[in-house]
Amino acid sequence: MKLTIFLMFVAWGIATGADSGPQPTLVPNAPRTLVVRDSQTPPLIRAALLQSTLIVLPEQEKVATVFGGDTASWIFDGGHIPSRFISIKPKIASVSTDVHIVSDHGNEYTLQLKEVTGDGDSHFDSKVFLQPGEQQAKEKLIQLPVFLPASEVQDKIDRLQREVDSAKAAAIEKEKQAQKSAEQYHSSYPGTLHFDYTWDRAKADKLGLQEIWRDDRFTYLRGHFQEPPALYEVKDGKGSLINFDFSNGLYTVMKTLDQGYLAIGKQRLDFRRTGEE
Repeated sequence: MKLTIFLMFVAWGIATGADSGPQPTLVPNAPRTLVVRDSQTPPLIRAALLQSTLIVLPEQEKVATVFGGDTASWIFDGGHIPSRFISIKPKIASVSTDVHIVSDHGNEYTLQLKEVTGDGDSHFDSKVFLQPGEQQAKEKLIQLPVFLPASEVQDKIDRLQREVDSAKAAAIEKEKQAQKSAEQYHSSYPGTLHFDYTWDRAKADKLGLQEIWRDDRFTYLRGHFQEPPALYEVKDGKGSLINFDFSNGLYTVMKTLDQGYLAIGKQRLDFRRTGEE
């Protein structure tokens, strides 16, 4: 009886092996492009067990979301960061489903998926490029995205926050530097003042002039004037009117005067720089 049972198992194994035959070798198709139109039947993509089919959106687009009809028998992987690539893998032989891809530009791509290991044709799709068929969908490619993945939005928020923090820090540092420069200027400014002009003090009292001095850039004349006199610069023995600012009895000349005079009516007061404080 034991021998009979053994021979039966041997015969069953031989018969089973003869029926199953050698498994076909899977052959990837060359990458191809599918034009997807809403008005036509969704194109078919051939997928195979233990193989990955890569779906590639146009260069201008990224995957916003993916909907699969049979998520139990298929794996849809869009990666960890927003991109134009989706990997599709079947878990079970001879299964089929549909998949809907929505891009960040608002375009929708609907495809049919079929696992083809046992259908007699060993070819499967390894990479498929998608292109929109309708003109309206094509125009969306050159527009700004309408959907942003949450991770990308958060990245932008984080980047903007870093920029704001950096700008605040730069503004604070700039204010500190400006305050430091102002303090340094105020502390050093008195050293730039030179009281090295001479004039007739008696005539100055009649005219109302009190003081003349200069710094490294400007010349100043202060006094109490009933009527501000005109200010002249003397060069090569000739006097000429010059531009100045006048406020509250203070003349400010935007350069260093070596020689000049104030005049009003018949009164004239000459002054010159001696170079001695």
